[in-house]
Amino acid sequence: MNIVIKKMESDDEIRGKAYVHWKSWQEAYSSIVDQQYLDSFTLDMCEEIAYRWLDNIIIAKDGDAVVGFVGYGKYRNDELEDTGEVYAIYILAEYYGKGVGYRLMETALSRLVEYPNIAVWVLKNNQRAIRFYERYGFRLDGREETLVLGSPVIEVRMLLER
Repeated sequence: MNIVIKKMESDDEIRGKAYVHWKSWQEAYSSIVDQQYLDSFTLDMCEEIAYRWLDNIIIAKDGDAVVGFVGYGKYRNDELEDTGEVYAIYILAEYYGKGVGYRLMETALSRLVEYPNIAVWVLKNNQRAIRFYERYGFRLDGREETLVLGSPVIEVRMLLER
């Protein structure tokens, strides 16, 4: 396994990112998100998202295949000052535990170095992801929102104070 971490650039990489987005939702959220919603979450939708969101995306490639990605930037609204955000980090299940997520997170955090705080939103029932963020020092800050993904799910915010 020779994983390369790089900025997303080519059409093939954009389409590869879209595939990881779609496939990782199917893998990670199958017991968390309403199955009808997951069934309606298509690869075409993920491609549309990928082509609209080209900035601040870092991908992980194994050979020619995109196997993970992270998106990052300034916190999504004015609720938190001086805060960056990891908007999304997804890895194909077959790459869990191989350091790919770690390398993507390290790259995103290095790109957000000007922010003293970093936020991430995670589904409350996604214990695997919560443990991943806790290993970096992210802590739940008590902020929750309800999303409707077919049926209501709770999203919780975690903060990393550096």
